Amino acid sequence: MTLALPAPLVSTEWLAANLTNPELRVLDASTYLPSANRSAKAEYAAAHIPGAVFADIDGLSDETSPFPHTRPSPDTLAARLGALGVGSDHAVVVYDGSGQHFSAPRVWWMLHTLGHTRVTVLDGGFPKWQREGRPVTADISPIAPATFVPQLDASRWRNLENMRANLSSHAEQVVDARSAGRFTAEEAEPRAGVRGGHIPGARNVHYASLVNADGTMLDAEALRSRFANQGVDLTAPIVASCGSGITASAVLLALHVVGAPNTAIYDGSWTEWGSQPDTPVETGPAR
Repeated sequence: MTLALPAPLVSTEWLAANLTNPELRVLDASTYLPSANRSAKAEYAAAHIPGAVFADIDGLSDETSPFPHTRPSPDTLAARLGALGVGSDHAVVVYDGSGQHFSAPRVWWMLHTLGHTRVTVLDGGFPKWQREGRPVTADISPIAPATFVPQLDASRWRNLENMRANLSSHAEQVVDARSAGRFTAEEAEPRAGVRGGHIPGARNVHYASLVNADGTMLDAEALRSRFANQGVDLTAPIVASCGSGITASAVLLALHVVGAPNTAIYDGSWTEWGSQPDTPVETGPAR
């Protein structure tokens, strides 16, 4: 391994200079909410970074789960990443088309759960790459499968049982990446059967508040201020949550930028918590 990969974010300049490196794999992990009326697959087919492979978030999720986007078993995830041409020895750059680090961090996090830390997110994503006039293509090359051997890091996620226990132990802070309206329950949840509100004691840091106008991540000082203003202690353990585990990963990416030492994702997130008949829910601002 000779390619020095900046992490957790990489610039468009760096990617352009290293795009043809044989150690590098580039993944387009774009996905969008139904309300966006955008097709990630169609957009990838029309234009993507040369050599990038489309990493379908749904295809990397557990299709047997009753909740969207939950992480599959380590062996299943490793096999699906290998089918995308990502091997254990590859450096990986992930991007998306949102311009807000919406979904690329989810694949970044999934790789981390498998012990693969040679992964970074393209700062500013595909919109910044395009604005700068960098090369794009509609060509889709055949994928050469690779061998991905997972080294499970179970510290990276939490389940419903963990989150119930945390209500009593208060061992970990909960940071909710959803919009303020969904957090307070002033805005309806987009999924049927899911209550509005938030996990008791959670803090609200909307993922879109963590980026600049050009879609790049705020600098570390601004991020620290943003978290502090929402009552988050960056020196204490943090679990991020959102609607279905996607934008929680964007919060985790920002926490990684500021060096927060102990972070994880509640994989079922609000779709799981809010659909249970007996989980406590708070509404209104964080208390």
